[in-house]
Amino acid sequence: MSHVPQHIPFELSGKELRDAVVQYATNPIYLDNEDWLNHDNPYRRQLRPQVLPHLDFDAVPGRANVLDYTSLAVNRLLTSIYEADLVFFPKSGLKGKEEDFRAFYSPGNRALGERIRPALERYAFGFLDEEVETSGTWTTESLDSYLDSLVMESEEEQSPFERTITGSSDPQRATRMWLVQFAPDFLSEASPMMRNVLGYYGRAQSEWFKVVIDEYGYGVHETKHSTLYERTLESVGLESDVHRYWQYYLNSSLLLNNYFHYLGKNHELFFRYVGALYYTESSLVDFCRRADRLLRGVFGDAVDTEYFTEHVHIDQHHGRMAREKIIKPLLEAHGEGIIPELVRGIEEYRTLLEIGDHDFAEQIRWMDDQPELKKLHGPVFEGIRLGRVQAPVAHLVEPRGELSNTHCHDGDELCHIVSGTMRFESGLGSSLTLQAGEGVVIRRNRLHGADILSDECVYEIHSVGDYRACLS
Repeated sequence: MSHVPQHIPFELSGKELRDAVVQYATNPIYLDNEDWLNHDNPYRRQLRPQVLPHLDFDAVPGRANVLDYTSLAVNRLLTSIYEADLVFFPKSGLKGKEEDFRAFYSPGNRALGERIRPALERYAFGFLDEEVETSGTWTTESLDSYLDSLVMESEEEQSPFERTITGSSDPQRATRMWLVQFAPDFLSEASPMMRNVLGYYGRAQSEWFKVVIDEYGYGVHETKHSTLYERTLESVGLESDVHRYWQYYLNSSLLLNNYFHYLGKNHELFFRYVGALYYTESSLVDFCRRADRLLRGVFGDAVDTEYFTEHVHIDQHHGRMAREKIIKPLLEAHGEGIIPELVRGIEEYRTLLEIGDHDFAEQIRWMDDQPELKKLHGPVFEGIRLGRVQAPVAHLVEPRGELSNTHCHDGDELCHIVSGTMRFESGLGSSLTLQAGEGVVIRRNRLHGADILSDECVYEIHSVGDYRACLS
């Protein structure tokens, strides 16, 4: 089975696709924000529509480029499209947000989203075709051997996310940034999974529903897993309303969350979801033990880690259930021909986890390195002046309060302030104040934004490709 739905006649491409994407994204609820945060409004998602006409959504990127800006734009679009199937209400109630509510759930918004969804999915997930190979002859016995070989509990002292956070110059800031990355998934916990509970397919359906019931706390709101995660966020000084931190979601965080919506939305990928479900439920036990340990180490006893300790308990059961009560009955009912899809779901998810670990580590390093990257501004700017690199430059003039919503660049850039004052944002709780004559090196693929603190700010963005070439 092909990974991405086949290119079919109704799938858009080229200018027609770009025009349809822009039409979708110019819905007023998707325009740039005037604040870094979305305040208890789950319908507002900044999609930066002014940039979308300049992007190419046709050429599927390889793995080396899946963190580029077009991919970030695609993942933001897909998150909004998928979540129009879910019900969100503000914690404080709908009063004052009725227009946004209608705009998000309107037939027009949903229809426009569905029109562009297949092409965006091809762009977002097409690279996995080159990354994952499941050909060959698979049998029930070889599947059992493969599943037994998967390492669900690492013997390493620290996992990648633990090394990133404990190695940060500001572990609390890094941990808050890390917790925010799970909000798209954990605050609407099991919603992608629900897409595969509906229908009729025998005993495995009932077993899958048991997993969903566990996630929803057996109908008790206080023990619903998303409620537990809200308490974790609030215990470390974060807010817990949906998408408050939209501008701080990393590309890979949205990609991972979108992957499960993608598998659940496209039912031809059902068996792939079964494989990914097995792996995520089984591997979460080790992950959650480590998360509990990390959070207590960084924040002490004040942090609420019940979300993670509950998963240590319940996911030991879910892993066994997924293998014995879901995978095994499906194999008996449908034969060994489904095995390559089961394996592909596992391997694709593992690939996305690797990308996520790398993306998060690079973002924290970028946040930690802000003082050094500010110091590098001088030597890099001098290298540009001396002609060591040919760097195209954009000249910008912006007024007080102008907010450049978060984005990234496909190569290194240099921000140079000619006059005025800018606040340069590099992550949650991480920013620089830049005055005239100052600036900062902007690393490729790193999430950032800016706002203007003076009546007017004149600045330049130099596209240097690789900033190190300016220093040679």
